[in-house]
Amino acid sequence: MDYLFIDAHEDLAYSAYTFGRDYTQSAMRIRQLEVNTDIPLHGGQSLLGWPEWQKAKCAVIIGTLFILPKRYQSGDWEKTAYKTIAEASVLTHWQVDYYQRLQDENPEKFRLIQTRKQLIEHWQLWVDQSAAPSKPVGIILSMEGAEGLKDPRELEEWYARGLRLLGPVWAGTRYCGGMYEPGGFTNEGRLLLEIMAGLGMGLDITHMSEVAALEAIERYEGPAVFASHANCRSLLNGSGGERHLSDQMIRYLAERDGVIGILPFNKFLVPNWTNSEPRDKVTLTHVATHIDHICQLTGNSTHAAIGTDFDGGFGYPAVPLEINTIAEIQLLAGRLEELGYTEADIQMIFGLNWKRILERTLPA
Repeated sequence: MDYLFIDAHEDLAYSAYTFGRDYTQSAMRIRQLEVNTDIPLHGGQSLLGWPEWQKAKCAVIIGTLFILPKRYQSGDWEKTAYKTIAEASVLTHWQVDYYQRLQDENPEKFRLIQTRKQLIEHWQLWVDQSAAPSKPVGIILSMEGAEGLKDPRELEEWYARGLRLLGPVWAGTRYCGGMYEPGGFTNEGRLLLEIMAGLGMGLDITHMSEVAALEAIERYEGPAVFASHANCRSLLNGSGGERHLSDQMIRYLAERDGVIGILPFNKFLVPNWTNSEPRDKVTLTHVATHIDHICQLTGNSTHAAIGTDFDGGFGYPAVPLEINTIAEIQLLAGRLEELGYTEADIQMIFGLNWKRILERTLPA
């Protein structure tokens, strides 16, 4: 059987802005348009497109607002890099506008979700077997790195525009330490957490340094703490460092009833993997192994899920062997069955765990 799927992390606006990708089309069409360009060299071949989301039974996407500090810009092709907070604000506002246009111009294909009622109705549309076979993909907005905020108090304006989830950091910001820049939360970062909690937003600890993540898990008083796209550090023999979650962080997140989205990126599944290695070295069994590690640590299947990060700086062929596009994500169910997971478990991992977090976070 196929399972309804929630993908907790897709950088659609980033990829549309950087590479000019049109996600109303198929991933195959996007690839055709990028032949004889440098785009695949920088971002890989596209894994996403509207027909592929339909085949994947992808009911909901967490669509990100992602920008990166100029000091981490790889080249002129990287268009979302900022030098100043003012530049960061402009780039982030453009990405919100992108998602709004995507819905307004394609209402039969995309639907922005801002409330619990909208989510429940949208989910039921996907559950309803008598509904049309093609259904709109729901999008919930999340900010990946909070430098787009000129001031934490500005967050209320972003919330009014539909922002519901936020990860304060990517590399390292004025709010807290990140995967490249160490440190805990600053006073400005603690104010950000306080305002987020007051608004009832979900807090994403992905990309935080471990000291910052542990502080966030302990300090945050909002409705949900989670990691949208992070793998298990103990399975990677230290490669990737603090980009991934230690067993301690996984246990602490579970104590807060958090959820962790495993991402099917070869470099984050097998230690020291490189693009020059054979594709059959990494399979969906490796994805299932990371999911299983979380379930074994926490004692159940309620804290593991999926956050692909597809088209977020990597694409085909840097994904497990069975994956050509996101359409093949359903094959992961078979790998989980081989590990002894039940139909109910797999429903949780594919969608219901994220649905629980979103229902807790979204306003009525």
